[in-house]
Amino acid sequence: MKFGVFAVVDHYPGELPRTVARFYDELLEQVEAADSLGFDSFWVAEHHFHEYGAIPRPPVWMAAAAQRTRRIRLGAGVVVLPFDNPLRSAEDYAMVDILSRGRLNLGVGSGYLGHEYAGFGVDPADKRARFDEALDILLRAWTGERFSYAGTYYRVDDVQLNVTPLQRPRPPIWIATLHNEGAALVGARGFPAMMIPYAGVERLEDLGAAVTAFRTAFIGAGGRPEDATVPFGLHTYCADDVARARAEAKEAMDRYVRTRLYARQRPFELLVEKDLIAFGGPEDVIRIARRYERLGLTHFLAIMNFGGLDHARVLRSMERLAKDVLPAFA
Repeated sequence: MKFGVFAVVDHYPGELPRTVARFYDELLEQVEAADSLGFDSFWVAEHHFHEYGAIPRPPVWMAAAAQRTRRIRLGAGVVVLPFDNPLRSAEDYAMVDILSRGRLNLGVGSGYLGHEYAGFGVDPADKRARFDEALDILLRAWTGERFSYAGTYYRVDDVQLNVTPLQRPRPPIWIATLHNEGAALVGARGFPAMMIPYAGVERLEDLGAAVTAFRTAFIGAGGRPEDATVPFGLHTYCADDVARARAEAKEAMDRYVRTRLYARQRPFELLVEKDLIAFGGPEDVIRIARRYERLGLTHFLAIMNFGGLDHARVLRSMERLAKDVLPAFA
């Protein structure tokens, strides 16, 4: 199992004094720390028109992160393809791959927040068809060849990008799914899947069945078993022990749960009981990570900056995770 860091970039201007500018600076300090501490990747989410997420254009922030780091892979989790012209998406993320010297990880999805679709004037009933067309165009554009495309929602006439990714044949792409039943559909398309257990499962046993179905479909579609990777986001706080972790980070986790859009409001103790978050000492986080590893998930993306958690605590938790948890999975 590999370990990365993932930030939804949830912002609370009505509750906390932190500005967006300061938040961006803190995230840049955190990606620098993750780079030096040995994490495999650092991901940021795309969200619009609401404080639930403060990065509407991930490639802008990722370009800055590329200049502050040297080794760590930089991920967008996820790019909502129906919200943009797919040629723009292809250009933006090609530039990130170039500026990072080939360190782009691309997560893509069709989105799920109604207010974002309303803001862009896009009918959510069309989102899957729009996503399919946009992904097809992005893949064609990244080949660097001149091409045309005639779809229901997008049209390309004799276009060739003037910038293409450094990674060949292309940067790795994952398709996100919030629902267990969607994992097999992603696999059948020949792509690895990204999942958020907090949002999509009641029991981890159900998650294991979804991962097995994904893997079967992926290999059945011609994918290599070693490419059937499944990154997953998990809220994580690593301290000396469970009591200290709860004392230092429960308030932030409760704020995140209370403000999360279109999701079940489950109490903190239930999330702990079901291992849908990883709060505790290093041995607790290792136990939970091993449980997900046994289910077939491959990339533990620790959501460490959540609910307005103090920047210094985020860094301490990252350092403890790197020092006392990552070596167990080396």
